[in-house]
Amino acid sequence: MRALIQRVTQASVAIDGKVVGETGPGLLILICAMAGDGPDAPTKMAAKIAKLRIFKDDAGKMNLSLLDTHRSALIVSQFTLAGDTSRGNRPGFSSAASPVEGRAAYESFVSEVGKLGITTAAGRFGADMAVSLTNDGPVTLWVEV
Repeated sequence: MRALIQRVTQASVAIDGKVVGETGPGLLILICAMAGDGPDAPTKMAAKIAKLRIFKDDAGKMNLSLLDTHRSALIVSQFTLAGDTSRGNRPGFSSAASPVEGRAAYESFVSEVGKLGITTAAGRFGADMAVSLTNDGPVTLWVEV
């Protein structure tokens, strides 16, 4: 799995102009299942992101995790994270999981994040979504498992 995570003060996702998920301070997680991901990839990714120390402590250092701060997460599926731009000008997406596998991995990931006690909101797999956010820092990280 691949994820692009952004520390945010707020984020929302809308479909056809209607907000379907939002978060206050926390993380926006753009997630992509990759071809060949094992069945434990959603669990591993959820644990890794939840424990990343990317929130400021009292001294202003990035030393606290999503779990430490009890902040929430907005999770949005984004197969374009699998885009291969190494040849030509048109990205290839053959390294992304199939839509059936991708949906299952996405739903499993959302569930695993919730099982860790993190309040979650989510977009809709395969939908055309509009994502709005205010990046905090900015802090943006690429994560793979």
